[in-house]
Amino acid sequence: MTNTTASRDLDEPFWTRVRLAIGALRPVRQERAPAYGQAAIARSIGMKPKLGPRIDEQLAQGWTSAAARRVSLSLLVIEVDRFAEYFTAYGKEVTDDCLAEIAATLCSLLPRSGDSCLRLGRASFVIVLPDLPALMARATAAKMLDAVRRLSLAHKESHSGVVTVSAGLAVTNPSGGYDRKFFEAAAEALKKSQRRGMGRLEGIDLRPAQERKRKAA
Repeated sequence: MTNTTASRDLDEPFWTRVRLAIGALRPVRQERAPAYGQAAIARSIGMKPKLGPRIDEQLAQGWTSAAARRVSLSLLVIEVDRFAEYFTAYGKEVTDDCLAEIAATLCSLLPRSGDSCLRLGRASFVIVLPDLPALMARATAAKMLDAVRRLSLAHKESHSGVVTVSAGLAVTNPSGGYDRKFFEAAAEALKKSQRRGMGRLEGIDLRPAQERKRKAA
């Protein structure tokens, strides 16, 4: 099974969604897939890693759709905090179970039935949200961070004592062809959130700069 998409369906029993999430945990094909114990996003800023075909497709589709309708596009990049330490402490089997539960939790909180949570590397997730107001995207991210914390998955190498995730949010008004810098903005926001601690959310709104540029043209 190579499909890396897990979509929200609240009519399905919880363990059915967990099994779907386990399927989604197959890594996106990359030239260099990050090894277990590495945080995929925060360490790759500026390296322009390949995101994989499914993520590239989702980003391009979301961008094109939002541009055609002249609506905003939000992007969430979520990563497990202190993942390397978790893997070292608990091993692959427990880590896989942990990630499956996190994936199922994130999917259960997707705001619309057509939204998807895509896996990137070993410890990161990408959620493309076209035509979702920035405040709603931020509220959704906050709910996801809180829900993962409330899972109370033990993490003895974290000062919080439980597994947490941090998130970066980018918002833009798409125009023209897909701009790769949009993903880099969300990744940079994630990096900023992780510098502040664990279980944090930071956002970058690209729209004010776009509007100033438009007016200056």
